[in-house]
Amino acid sequence: MGGTQLGTAAAGEVADGMKRILAFTKKNTNGAAPFGNGPDGPGRKLLQSSDGDGGGGGDGDGSSDGGDMNRVGTGCSKDDITIFQGETAPLPNGIPAYTVQIVNMCVSGCSISDIHINCGWFSSARLVNPRVFRRMDYNDCLVNDGQPLGPGQTLSFQYANTFPYPLSVSSVAC
Repeated sequence: MGGTQLGTAAAGEVADGMKRILAFTKKNTNGAAPFGNGPDGPGRKLLQSSDGDGGGGGDGDGSSDGGDMNRVGTGCSKDDITIFQGETAPLPNGIPAYTVQIVNMCVSGCSISDIHINCGWFSSARLVNPRVFRRMDYNDCLVNDGQPLGPGQTLSFQYANTFPYPLSVSSVAC
């Protein structure tokens, strides 16, 4: 549920007898696979059938605001923002480093601004541009200085810390 998942794909034989190991890191905080079906279940629900699914919102927060119902259109929600996080080369002093990508998965017509992230006591041994990502308070980080992230736009930054911070979207403005 919203944690960083680390894994290594099975080693595959390459034609010359060498083994290739693929390593991956995935952070998907909204529980939806960005494309198609993911290992945790079906991908993003785009439309709800006319016979319904028993009512209620579909965004997992218990509200009945429509959630991800009727996702074709100009509406947006915090579920349209996806966060990916992966380990990168450590700093020269050995502190692990991480790359974060924040993506507006909406295809068109939905610039999302005032993106706030649950980030705990986020801090970094590597300077992070505060216009890109900054901690406002405990568990409240602001993305892109509050400015809009356009449809399909990706924002990325790197930070260094002894452990990766679990990052998830807390709120957005549409």
